[in-house]
Amino acid sequence: MDLYDSRNAISAFLFKKCPPEPVDLAFVFCSPSVSSLHPAIALYRSGLTRTLLISGAGTAVDGSVEWSFYRDHALRAGVAESALLLEKNARNTAENAAFGAALIGTELGWAKIRSLAVCAKPFHMRRALMTLRRHVPPEVRLVAQPPDDPGDLSAETWWQTAQGRKRIFTELGKIGEYALKGDLGDV
Repeated sequence: MDLYDSRNAISAFLFKKCPPEPVDLAFVFCSPSVSSLHPAIALYRSGLTRTLLISGAGTAVDGSVEWSFYRDHALRAGVAESALLLEKNARNTAENAAFGAALIGTELGWAKIRSLAVCAKPFHMRRALMTLRRHVPPEVRLVAQPPDDPGDLSAETWWQTAQGRKRIFTELGKIGEYALKGDLGDV
């Protein structure tokens, strides 16, 4: 396998994307920048989902808490406040999945949920899917919906910069760490 094949294999593994489709809920994994929210807003605006779950208690680019930053952005984009579920405590992907899934169970009930759009950074999608799979019922369909934002790493160019390579190989390492801790489900 030559270097080009290795890059393609890494890209194919990490960067997952499905066509938009109707889903019961868009599950948004927060990060400092707001691009992960964009696919959820697009689904909401097009009538493909009625509910967005925003999960994350890290620090956003403006210094606020991520869930608050994302909520404010969603409201400005026309998402009704009643359409938002806010998970305010998660500090990492494992907590996003665990706390978000628990919130779905208590606020909506899993009997009403058959499909979730998973909205996370493109390079983070594989770990988001695998971690969420551990916490949601097996019959719930997970639909990968990463943003298409020029500020995010892409499958086509991540390897072109030292920062991109570092971010991707760090992500691969985190998948290994999560697997060894038992934080991943099958996807």
